[in-house]
Amino acid sequence: MSGSIEDIILNGVVFKKKASDDSKNKNSDKVKTKAKKTTYQKGTHGSGAAKMKEEYRKKRANRHKIKY
Repeated sequence: MSGSIEDIILNGVVFKKKASDDSKNKNSDKVKTKAKKTTYQKGTHGSGAAKMKEEYRKKRANRHKIKY
């Protein structure tokens, strides 16, 4: 172990290089987390909270309509 510490002191610590663009292309088939978040934000995931959110949006949209 002392040999590795001496190497670090003399040569410094070498970190790995940044991943190449090829690795990004391999993961392009997967769904990004942003897409998952948008389904929640839009209320399309079907939970009770999403249904309530939809109801509030409809009420807010109807507030601005002209009534005769």
